Amino acid sequence: MSTDQPLSTPAQFTIKSPGNYLQQPGLVHQVGERIRPLVGHLRILTSPQAWRAVNPALEESLNREGLRWQVEFLTGECTDAAIAQFRNNLLEQGAEGILAIGGGRVLDTAKAVNDALGDRQLIALPTLAATCAAWSPLAIIYNEEGGHLDSRALNAMPALILVDSDIIARADVRYLRSGIVDALAKWVEFDPWQRHNPHHLALEVKVSAARQAYDAFLRWGEEAVAANKQQQVTTALEKVIEANIVLAGLANSVRGELDTPGLAHVIHDTLTHQPELHDWLHGEKVGFSLLIQSLVEYGQPDAQLLSLLKIYGSPLRLPVLAGERSARIAQIAADIQFPQKSLGGLPFAVTAEALHRALRATEEQDFAA
Repeated sequence: MSTDQPLSTPAQFTIKSPGNYLQQPGLVHQVGERIRPLVGHLRILTSPQAWRAVNPALEESLNREGLRWQVEFLTGECTDAAIAQFRNNLLEQGAEGILAIGGGRVLDTAKAVNDALGDRQLIALPTLAATCAAWSPLAIIYNEEGGHLDSRALNAMPALILVDSDIIARADVRYLRSGIVDALAKWVEFDPWQRHNPHHLALEVKVSAARQAYDAFLRWGEEAVAANKQQQVTTALEKVIEANIVLAGLANSVRGELDTPGLAHVIHDTLTHQPELHDWLHGEKVGFSLLIQSLVEYGQPDAQLLSLLKIYGSPLRLPVLAGERSARIAQIAADIQFPQKSLGGLPFAVTAEALHRALRATEEQDFAA
């Protein structure tokens, strides 16, 4: 028997994953045959824009396989009211399957209902690669105005994720850029945790997935954006879709003994309550928040991170704000609430003063130059 003292805490963690993940061009034409072995009766949650993006091919595929379905449109945020409405409509219809088609709001609403019921089959068909929402075991809950209220941990995962890279290629390139920044944030946010907390297997797995995504963007990112602009599916675009959805989602899916909130995402959550930023995509808010994190950590932006934020079009300064600008910025800094229990887990101090200093630096310097 070894008498050596343990070098680390016992390895204990969970990884949540979908039942199956499939990504290929033209997959929308096969949706019916992919779903038919799982369920025969569906309630579809989508948005008007996403519904247009997948049809008529999707309807033809579902009908060809004899699937029964009804469609419901989500036109606002993923709110508790939207979740309750979709849940009630699903139960009234009596469908045993949920098909969620769209971006993060649609996917998170469907995921929350699927988790609450626990006896349905969820199929996710993301039409954008703007977040890892299709995979991530979280539902992000907002108020009607788009302000973040809760990041709700989920137990139930999709039975199937279907990603048609043709559909992603036809989407506005702004969404892909935003998704790249949201995904590369996982490395920037989790790496400091690992540096300060070595010998935690869950954290090592999380950081490994995050780093693989980050490296994919260094290798393929700009080529993927160029392909998206041309609405062409290429190896680069496929690799970046995988990184945005799978690798970033996997990094989010590892849960260990340490709670490791990402600072940039905590900052993001406060930014969602600023009306002037409501036209910024999720990844664009995260990108600005990464700049703030880097300023808090190093006193100046990490050079490679700043270069990537510029390449992928992240805003690097707040827009015009109503009222007295310096007072608004001070209030934003004061409103950022990093969890108290996690403050000692990072190799740098997160204080209201440091956050305010970082926000002021974005006012005093033109980081986009």
